[in-house]
Amino acid sequence: MTAAEESLNGRRFSENLLGALSGKLLVSCQPVRGGPLDCPEWVAAAARACLIGGAAGLRVEGTPDLLAVRAAAAAPILGLIKRAGQVAITPTPADVGAVLACGADLVAIDATDRARPCPVGQLIAEVHAAGALAVADVSSEAEGLSAWSLGADLVATTLAGYRGGPVPEDPDLDLVAALARSGVRTLAEGRYAQPGQAARAIALGAFAVVVGGALTRLEEMVHRFAAALPAVGV
Repeated sequence: MTAAEESLNGRRFSENLLGALSGKLLVSCQPVRGGPLDCPEWVAAAARACLIGGAAGLRVEGTPDLLAVRAAAAAPILGLIKRAGQVAITPTPADVGAVLACGADLVAIDATDRARPCPVGQLIAEVHAAGALAVADVSSEAEGLSAWSLGADLVATTLAGYRGGPVPEDPDLDLVAALARSGVRTLAEGRYAQPGQAARAIALGAFAVVVGGALTRLEEMVHRFAAALPAVGV
């Protein structure tokens, strides 16, 4: 195959993948680490259940879970690896390679403005060199615009509200709207707990929505219900 043919095939792959996700729901299947559901078999089963329910894609962390989900599902997978440290999401080229080796179609990278082991642009280039799509996880409009200018295929609001101080309860819809107004292909992600919030994000211009804890972290879902019940005397 010639270089021109490879390039054409790559463009077709990207267009088809983006078309399959546009306006749709992706589910983040990331269990509470160390919890009773933290095993690849459960993650793969949860992924299949989410697809049956209507999810168009999956966000999966860690090579054991990525391999299990890839073996169980043909749907688009947004993969990542988390490391200790401020820049935790797929921070190095080696991590990008590990995610891609597990069959991910998209790779999430931390694109915040913190001191980092590898420039954002280099990580995006590594993803593109393998024919996959790069998703930049950001916490602010400035970070999102920077990642978009560096060639990110999607910019996700994953880290909004997680850069210090109390974590907000609601998703950052203002950030979604601001990025979308600037022409950024935006993934709305982070604290989407209600269907109405996801629908609102799409109405504000989000390309697609990622929902995680509200769907796949059973411990957190149960805790919200338990904490909401009033204390009563016996």
